[in-house]
Amino acid sequence: MDFELFARAFGALFALMNPFVTLPVLLSLTQGQAPAEVRRVGLVATFYAAVVCAVVVVAGQPLLSLFGITVDDLRVAGGLVLFLLGLGMVTGTSASTTSTTGSGGRGDGASDIAFYPLTFPMIVGPGTIATILIFSTQADDIAKYTAVAGALVATLAITGSVLFFATNIGRHLSQKLRVVLSRIMGLILAAIAAELVTSGLKSLLPGLA
Repeated sequence: MDFELFARAFGALFALMNPFVTLPVLLSLTQGQAPAEVRRVGLVATFYAAVVCAVVVVAGQPLLSLFGITVDDLRVAGGLVLFLLGLGMVTGTSASTTSTTGSGGRGDGASDIAFYPLTFPMIVGPGTIATILIFSTQADDIAKYTAVAGALVATLAITGSVLFFATNIGRHLSQKLRVVLSRIMGLILAAIAAELVTSGLKSLLPGLA
């Protein structure tokens, strides 16, 4: 294994997938649900993220080319999605996303939020996809490929563990603190969204720069 490449890939991927950024979003979207349901949503989101990462590693660039989609297109689309999520968290309406889960938190709604917005664009957003594509192109032998794959597995394992114990971690946060963190996180997400959209548009429409 190329440990230098592993360290660089792990550092970049952990910063982008940062489960401690996703944690307050998960708690906000699953507010009022049973701990078992929150754990299920966290595990499903991690599984979806692993599948998306695997697809990107194996067929990312060809797949984007097939549909005529660029990373900049993903930045704009992902930025818009993040902005809507951030706006909902700032105004305190994001929890309404779970209203379709029905009695006991069961139903399609929980699975829906596991993919959107938790998997995409929170855990595996445009920046993560671009980073995976970049490191994948550097993996031109078994040692480097193992390093990139190992960095992905390690990051996803940590993310899954944090999301699985989200309820336990949340117990140490008072309701007021969770609301404050949710509002702050919403503002941060909106700012990230603005950066994604503007950077994507600058590349797609050079005249704007």
